[in-house]
Amino acid sequence: MASKFDTACAYWRTGSNPERGTWRLDALTVRERQVLLLLGTGVGNRELARELGIAERTVKAHVANIVDKTGQQTRTQAAIVAALAHDALCSESACTRHPERVPAGRQVVPSGG
Repeated sequence: MASKFDTACAYWRTGSNPERGTWRLDALTVRERQVLLLLGTGVGNRELARELGIAERTVKAHVANIVDKTGQQTRTQAAIVAALAHDALCSESACTRHPERVPAGRQVVPSGG
């Protein structure tokens, strides 16, 4: 027998809406926005620290601030916010996540292909 929750919206059931976090990006510092962008790629704290040239302890502090400032409860929720807000966070013109920004004549080759 199917549960009444099988097709019910998880966001509605839990009262969660990750898009709300995207409305709060202005509260983040430049460094926190950099951390959030990398957080959305799924890398761990050690790799984040290496990529940004900062201490892992500093990354943890930034992640905690990001979670708080975006109104999320977990690092995973913040990573979802990063994925939803990628266009607002990323300024790389050759980024394959927003091909409309790729300069004319440049071919976009998705990673892994």
